[in-house]
Amino acid sequence: MSGGAAVVEAVSAIARLRLPVKLVAVVGATENLPSGRAIKPGDIVTASNGKTIEVNNTDAEGRLVLADCLCHAVAEGAQRIVDLATLTGAVIIALGSTYAGLMSNDDELAERLSDAGERTGEIVWRLPLHEEYDELIKGKYGDLDNAPEGRKAGTIVGGAFLSNFVGQTPWAHLDIAGSAWELDRAYVGSGASGYGVRLLVELAKSYRA
Repeated sequence: MSGGAAVVEAVSAIARLRLPVKLVAVVGATENLPSGRAIKPGDIVTASNGKTIEVNNTDAEGRLVLADCLCHAVAEGAQRIVDLATLTGAVIIALGSTYAGLMSNDDELAERLSDAGERTGEIVWRLPLHEEYDELIKGKYGDLDNAPEGRKAGTIVGGAFLSNFVGQTPWAHLDIAGSAWELDRAYVGSGASGYGVRLLVELAKSYRA
């Protein structure tokens, strides 16, 4: 829930600071519990934009929820989208807790986020979204595979998956799995770090007229 919590608190801070920006916050608040209706390996689900997704790993359920959140943001007319999620363990292996992984389809938005990270200390490292990664997430029976078996480029594959739900809207994905907990910085303390709140507030400030 770290991504959702960061979004909620960033919106609160932006409102209290009365920053002159228009924003919509979307939080995929749902339970992750077993039941007779739970998703099973081999199931195929349909996202809000009509794309079908093969579920080959039920532990990669967060991206299924986030996919519909992105579709909703697009439907609401968002001009730019930034999502935050503790999406992959792979980002911890790649970047530790120091950087959040950044993937984006828009250079200007990515640069604004990088600059905001430098100003706030919530730094990000941009990872590539090359078209060859799209091949890794192609499904055999559906449009997409939620967790390819090869385990190549796990963090990037997560971002490539999400890119299918934003259309042409400028979008950035922040994988904060490594930085949302135990950031080991004196001003944060132990436990949840609140990573993303400062970053999103600073990003909002950069759009002031």
